[in-house]
Amino acid sequence: MFNSIVDIVSQSGYLGIFLLMLAENVFPPIPSELIMPLAGFVSARGELNIVLVILAGTAGSVVGALPWYYAGAIFGQHRLKRIANKHGRWMTLSSRDIDVASTWFARHGAAAVFFGRLIPAIRTLISVPAGIVRMPMLPFLAYSTIGSLIWTALLAVAGYLMQSQYEQVEHYMDPLSKGVLLLLVIAVYVYRFIRFKPQQS
Repeated sequence: MFNSIVDIVSQSGYLGIFLLMLAENVFPPIPSELIMPLAGFVSARGELNIVLVILAGTAGSVVGALPWYYAGAIFGQHRLKRIANKHGRWMTLSSRDIDVASTWFARHGAAAVFFGRLIPAIRTLISVPAGIVRMPMLPFLAYSTIGSLIWTALLAVAGYLMQSQYEQVEHYMDPLSKGVLLLLVIAVYVYRFIRFKPQQS
């Protein structure tokens, strides 16, 4: 199974990493904590350049932040919370998530975009309050890029450095069914779907 996952990243290359990280930001349940370390593994095997892996992941992360920025700018906080309460179950997104990101932004100002990109719990939705207050695009992109660069670099380098343990990890992973990872992802999504509790705006 381990080889299968790594092969997917290997075959899709930099474009695949870009698209996966873009999707991770648009659709929160897809974890960058899985994507970038595996990309780092592939890089350590000599199939991809670690610098380009990090740049591709960063670019996907920043581009993926833009839809949430524009959602905040177009709909505003109250309308987004109503949308989240009505349709957020399918993305495991609640109005509380929007409130948390907005509170973080209000507390830390524009720098919240930078720090928020480093915190898994709010890194995706920190773009929403930035859009709501119509933070200028240049600072938004700058803070997003720097924060995303640090985050993707840490994950990719971790995977790169762990390559020496590749065979050991493979030894423990291979006996498992190739469907285990997919089932785990589905199980996490279903759990969050069931636990989802819409809140009143």
